[in-house]
Amino acid sequence: MNTPPISIEALLVLDAIDYRGSYAAAAEQLNKVPSALSYIVQKLEEQLNVTLFVRQGRRAVLTPAGKHLLVEGRKVLHAINALSEQTQTIANGWEPKIRIACDSIIDINPVFNGIQDFLAEHENIEIDVQEEVMNGTWEALIDDRVDLVIGAPAPVPNQKGIRAIKIGQLESVLVVGKSHSLASESSTTLSSKPMQPNELTQYRSIVVHDSSLHEIPWSVNVIEGSQHFFVSSITQKITAILAGIGIGHLPKWLAQQYIKTGELIVIELAEQPAPQNLYMAWKIANKGKGLNKLKDILANISS
Repeated sequence: MNTPPISIEALLVLDAIDYRGSYAAAAEQLNKVPSALSYIVQKLEEQLNVTLFVRQGRRAVLTPAGKHLLVEGRKVLHAINALSEQTQTIANGWEPKIRIACDSIIDINPVFNGIQDFLAEHENIEIDVQEEVMNGTWEALIDDRVDLVIGAPAPVPNQKGIRAIKIGQLESVLVVGKSHSLASESSTTLSSKPMQPNELTQYRSIVVHDSSLHEIPWSVNVIEGSQHFFVSSITQKITAILAGIGIGHLPKWLAQQYIKTGELIVIELAEQPAPQNLYMAWKIANKGKGLNKLKDILANISS
């Protein structure tokens, strides 16, 4: 393979000349003589067969071709700097990237606040957050697609090498949209007479698909015997309930804003669902300093 004409040194020279406005000022910044910079630019222009700079008075101004080269070249310089920092980070026991799976039922705001606190001290570590549902959250960790799961529901899989800590409990509430027939049939039914499980089977229920790819999907608070309407996210579930398509359980923290405005109505149940334990988990074999620091920060989040 032939040596490419565009070198890191040439990109640094172009960047300095553009930033400082002249060869002399750029040479001072780079601790070189102006003639050395002129030689590098002239050689690059000859190899590319283009003009990179034109003079306007005392200033050296980039041509359109020069501007394009510098814009793309700065991306290369940024990537090289990031690569150098990441290499040093790894050598010191800090991983360059942490992958996180958050279950869709948790409030993501405190999680992101914790991540921001972490990034304020470790800006060179890349964070990758994805959303999963129920067993899909655990499966992502088991299959090594993520390094950390947050808000994973009970029970914890009987899998060796997984460390899980409880980070909170999820309280759910059964709701119906104000336009739904159940809401309009009798307001007293919903407000003063708790409904029995068998009374709910006549109404379509909204269910979020478990995101598991290989394991048997889990289901929580699913109304048995009813016709189901499946969606792929908690956001879609809320929208479907608001549209009057069916009824469904929602996290209380998430449903509260719609209950206050009257868009959702609570269905009082004779048998209230028990609060659900939520966990943060990781693999014990993962000894990365970044993961250890991040999970210490996120261990204090409340759902």
